[in-house]
Amino acid sequence: ELFVQYLATYSYKHGRGKEKNALTYSDLSHTAEECETFQFLADILPKKILASKYLKMLEKEKRDGEVREDDEEDEEEEDEDETVDEDVGS
Repeated sequence: ELFVQYLATYSYKHGRGKEKNALTYSDLSHTAEECETFQFLADILPKKILASKYLKMLEKEKRDGEVREDDEEDEEEEDEDETVDEDVGS
């Protein structure tokens, strides 16, 4: 209970809470990201992003993942070809 109170007070004082006279989610997420004491909360209190931005990020990660998988498959095929060449030469 004291920890939550400290987090809220710290976020209010160091965020825009004083300006708006309210504590917002963005104040909490900013505190978790910027303050070393609350770094462990960064995964629990991520910054808000728009759904469209998130979908674009997922799409990009998927494309990057497919490119990496293709590269890995090409490398494996090259390794197999080298092994076969060595066996034939013996």
